Amino acid sequence: MPLVSYLFWPNPEATTYDNPKVMVLLGICAVLVLLSIALRRWRQRSDNPITRRLSRNWASAAMWFGVVGLILAIARVEQISYISMRFWWAVWLLVLILVSVAQGKRWRSLHYQVLPKEKVNDPREKYLPKRKK
Repeated sequence: MPLVSYLFWPNPEATTYDNPKVMVLLGICAVLVLLSIALRRWRQRSDNPITRRLSRNWASAAMWFGVVGLILAIARVEQISYISMRFWWAVWLLVLILVSVAQGKRWRSLHYQVLPKEKVNDPREKYLPKRKK
């Protein structure tokens, strides 16, 4: 039962912006926002259409995770009840992991590259047996 009360306690202990945990959380969320901008530019410069199609929603997902994380971190420091609960951080982290795993599996299963066919000019080809129709 202590885990449930720990996760759902609406007003966790006070913290400040000088706290290293808060600084790390704000840094991670800021990196996610900057990563979304970098992903958007990388996608625009990509020449492979399959890569562009598969990475279509990465930038917006990184932006949303960054902004929501910033809101959660600031709510924690400013002691906004029910938004600063540890439960929302657990949900945020779980959804981030699920989205990352799903996108990784999708990338591995659908990303391919069309290789050029090489036509071999073999003079023996016309004498070799062929399939019957």
